[in-house]
This record gives sequence, C-alpha cells and structure tokens, in this order.
Amino acid sequence: MRITEVDSYITNAPAEHQGTLRALRDLIFEAVPQTKESFKWKQPVYTTEKDYLYLKANKGHVNVGFFNFEKVENPAYPLEGTGKRMRHIKIKNVVDFDLEQLREMIIQASKFT
Repeated sequence: MRITEVDSYITNAPAEHQGTLRALRDLIFEAVPQTKESFKWKQPVYTTEKDYLYLKANKGHVNVGFFNFEKVENPAYPLEGTGKRMRHIKIKNVVDFDLEQLREMIIQASKFT
C-alpha cells in the first residue's frame, strides 16, 4: 500500500530524481506485491517480515539501500558501503539500470528465511 508521506517525499525531491524515485517505487511493488511502505528516518522504507529496502534522494543520485544485503547476489550492481546493517547502490537515472536485475535484487532482499 502506498502512503501519502512517500508521495510528498517524491514531490519534494530534486526534480531530476522524481522520475527515478517513482520508477523504483513502482518496481518495488511490482517485484514484491506484499510489501508495506512506511516513512522512517525521513525516507521511504519497504517491509515484508522486516525492513528490507529504503530509497533516499541525494544531491547527485538516489540510493537504493538494502537492510538485508547479505541475501543480495548481483555482480552487475555490487553493493557499496561498509555498514554492518545495510548497503546500497547509487542510481543517477533509472534508465541506466537493467530493471530486471534490479528487480531480482529487490526480491532477494525481501526474503528473510
């Protein structure tokens, strides 16, 4: 279920990131229909059994952050960061990414068993 706080977040994001945020949001719900959307830590967060993904608009890119990063296996888009609890990929424009591979990464992250 989509929530109004995330609608507002996307509307208030830099213009160059709004289309990417919308496309990523659509992809998340298409890939994992049982996803619940929330707004935590001033960003959209996506949950199945636990939080598994977040979106964050930054100055030059959008972060797709994976809480359940150890489940994500995709050599085409290696995860960045050194955090113990999350990693991310940076997306400047969603058209630069293979959406099928990104979809698979989202599905992998959403599974906790």
